[in-house]
Amino acid sequence: MGTNDTKSILLAGVGGQGTILASKILSEGLLRKGYDVKMSEIHGMSQRGGSVTTHVRFGTKVASPIVPEGEADVLVAFEKVEAVRWLKYLKKGGRLVVNDYEIYSLPVLTGAAKYPEHITDKLKTEVPDIKIFNAGEIAESLGNIKAQNIVLLGPLLKPWVLKIWTGNRY
Repeated sequence: MGTNDTKSILLAGVGGQGTILASKILSEGLLRKGYDVKMSEIHGMSQRGGSVTTHVRFGTKVASPIVPEGEADVLVAFEKVEAVRWLKYLKKGGRLVVNDYEIYSLPVLTGAAKYPEHITDKLKTEVPDIKIFNAGEIAESLGNIKAQNIVLLGPLLKPWVLKIWTGNRY
């Protein structure tokens, strides 16, 4: 990787989904591959089921841990509404990984609001390079529903995502 080679991954979920743990595991793996890695976590109202994001940036020399709006190479959404909420951070031509999973907010649970319909269809029209799957079902089939955060890291190891990183380091 050259001098201006910083790559950015934004992970977005809801408190309790393991977003921060997944980012720490991803960061550790990138460190072990020899990259300079910066990570930042934003909790919001995470303890009350609110949005949680983590920014992971890596390259030869990374100046800031924060992914600027419109510059994420990859957005990993642990919940469908979070994909919509953070989509503005994904760069044109970026990759989107979406957990086909719904977490209902308090207004939705009380009937004051409706969960948005056809989210994945809308995302498919906006992002050509998208991977949508139910990480919970996969984790449960492997014996532990709590491992869906790790399952969501899987597509980051696939060549369709790794092709954004130059060289043959993977």
